[in-house]
Amino acid sequence: MSKQKGLSLLLKKTVDRAVALGVLVAAAPILGAATLATRATIGSPALFTQVRPGLHGRPFKIYKLRTMSNARGANGALLPDEARLTRLGRFLRSTSIDELPQMWNVLKGELSLVGPRPLLMEYLPLYSREQARRHDVMPGITGWAQVNGRNALTWEQKFSLDVWYVDNWSLWLDMRIVAKTIRRVLARDGISQEGHVSMEPFKGNVRPIGIA
Repeated sequence: MSKQKGLSLLLKKTVDRAVALGVLVAAAPILGAATLATRATIGSPALFTQVRPGLHGRPFKIYKLRTMSNARGANGALLPDEARLTRLGRFLRSTSIDELPQMWNVLKGELSLVGPRPLLMEYLPLYSREQARRHDVMPGITGWAQVNGRNALTWEQKFSLDVWYVDNWSLWLDMRIVAKTIRRVLARDGISQEGHVSMEPFKGNVRPIGIA
């Protein structure tokens, strides 16, 4: 059962919105420049939007800066991710600048600064009952899995860390994760899984149970 409730949860949400507003104001020049550069090199729109599962699996639309082109092969199909990821896109990902628009999701109360990363809606029926508990708390821009390996981890390791966060959450833990995130961003560590641009798609468990 999640420990996020009562006064502690209210404080978490208050801090989330205050920090998100501050970051958006302070990073406005960077975000503006990155948006213009994205439009110039990749095209319009500069923002990537996608429906992701939020608290208890409820869908919401997430915002990020685009990092990949829409390049297609002779058959009209999109090229593999590694072929569409641009030089600018690699930079935006390695510095996490592409994540800045998600501060708007935080202001709207759809994301927290810290929590399990919101993945794809199509993964929901593939989780085991234990893995599905990652949705017992609000998803976040960064999380316990991100500061303990990020995309260099296997899916099983990431989900295990996500559930550990659900069971051991505290405001102090959130502060530790934020501090570690800043260090990892500066070091540009754990951006991708070996052999993949970001992370190999989750293909489910042997006996998926899904969310009850």
